[in-house]
Amino acid sequence: MRVLVTGGAGFIGSHVVDRLLARGHQPLIFDLVQPQRNGAGGVECVTGDILDGPSLRQAMRSCDGVIHLAAVADVDQVALEPLRADLVNTRGTAVVLEAARDEDVRHVVYGSTIWVYGNACGAPALDEDVLLASPEHFYTATKLAGEMYCRSYGQMFGLAPTILRFGIPHGPRARAATVVAKFVARAIAGEPISINGDGHQARQFVYVEDLADGIVSALSETARGRTYNLVGDETVSVREIARIVQALIGEVTIVHVSGRLSDLGHVHISSERARSELGWCATTSFADGVARYVEWVAGTNGSSSARTVSRINGSAAAVLCQEPRAL
Repeated sequence: MRVLVTGGAGFIGSHVVDRLLARGHQPLIFDLVQPQRNGAGGVECVTGDILDGPSLRQAMRSCDGVIHLAAVADVDQVALEPLRADLVNTRGTAVVLEAARDEDVRHVVYGSTIWVYGNACGAPALDEDVLLASPEHFYTATKLAGEMYCRSYGQMFGLAPTILRFGIPHGPRARAATVVAKFVARAIAGEPISINGDGHQARQFVYVEDLADGIVSALSETARGRTYNLVGDETVSVREIARIVQALIGEVTIVHVSGRLSDLGHVHISSERARSELGWCATTSFADGVARYVEWVAGTNGSSSARTVSRINGSAAAVLCQEPRAL
């Protein structure tokens, strides 16, 4: 199967390309930038913007499916540049769907987020059928708009896109702005770890290699027109992340700063549908995933040594202060 991966040079996309290759598929990367890693050697790459319909249609022309991951994914960056996020996340998704319709590419997989659950109410573990609340964060609004476009194209044009709501991804090649990457970088540099608010806010993470496996599984016929949560079962607080990083790297000060506006609420998301229909579940624990990330950092840029990584010290102090910069 030949599969176009928008955003295929990015954090999640690069792992999806790896998984496609491992399963015998032929990936084609469509991204604004060329991949910067050796693992993409031999994979065809097209440099282009998803807002450029003709270029996108040309790239799709020989494809059997599309995995659409290109997005402004940093929620803080979305807050700084909402109009850019709207163009990329919302308009870009419409351009992808229209190109797929024009080129008769019948299988489109759209990467959404568990942020869409926001303040949703329902069973203790929210599933894909729960009624969603109106989004508070603009990032969530753009991803929900993409979901609605997918459903509209399904109803009107028969595309039957698959919607995947990702847990918070972490692991090798992560963007520097992600929480685990930030905490690890600061700890290795001997700088304080900054936590927004009291640190009790919790997340369901998913190790990026597990996530990539789930994304590729969604290319099956079973998944057409369906929505799935791809998320780990563990709920991890920001304080716990800091403690895990301390255990792996060593003593580091924890600094509490002002909370982030419209942050993801305290919800628990079920991945049972993906388990039962796709045979997928996250298999890497959060702590193991963080340890693998630290090993990757040590092995790729020398930021830490084996001696540093193996240090165990949970005695770092917690300090309260106010800073205008949010993590």
